Amino acid sequence: MFHSISDAMLARMQQLAATDAKDRDDGTPRLQRLRQIPPEVGKFIAILAASSPAGNWLEIGASAGYSAMWLSLACRETGRKLRSYEILPEKVRLARQTFEFTGINELVELIHADALEHLANCEDIAFCFLDAEKEVYERFYELIVPRMVKGGILVADNAINFEQILRPMINRALQDDRVDALVVPIGQGELVCRRR
Repeated sequence: MFHSISDAMLARMQQLAATDAKDRDDGTPRLQRLRQIPPEVGKFIAILAASSPAGNWLEIGASAGYSAMWLSLACRETGRKLRSYEILPEKVRLARQTFEFTGINELVELIHADALEHLANCEDIAFCFLDAEKEVYERFYELIVPRMVKGGILVADNAINFEQILRPMINRALQDDRVDALVVPIGQGELVCRRR
């Protein structure tokens, strides 16, 4: 799967990583920063997505499309499609540029909307990568888990570096009879939940 990363994808990944690093150094406001995952988390979520059962794939928080590039590798491997939600117009513009430049438009459907307003209509979720504002993670969790297929996987980013904010949701997941859950110490920490 990772052998199929194109030169265009590698170039865009490097460009977005450089922008992300610059944003963190120059004091760009948090909402405007790309705040993307590191490559090892990209590989991790691509492997998990490729291992998920039949059903729909979602990404909540597209940003500039970095994580969607990794997930597109799993899409290509499995013949699936990713539906990616982003609420901020500037990030939607950047994600569109990413998808066009890397040629993954046919694998990723970008939706400029608040995913909270759309999840009630989503069913049969087989994989979801959650990387949005941490204050709404718990609401997303309660919307996603009941809509997951058996064996479906939810990955929530930043479970370690935002542990204080996410502790109620993490505790909920770890005690939830509907899922098997654990926090994986990769990147900034990934809460991984598998629907029973």
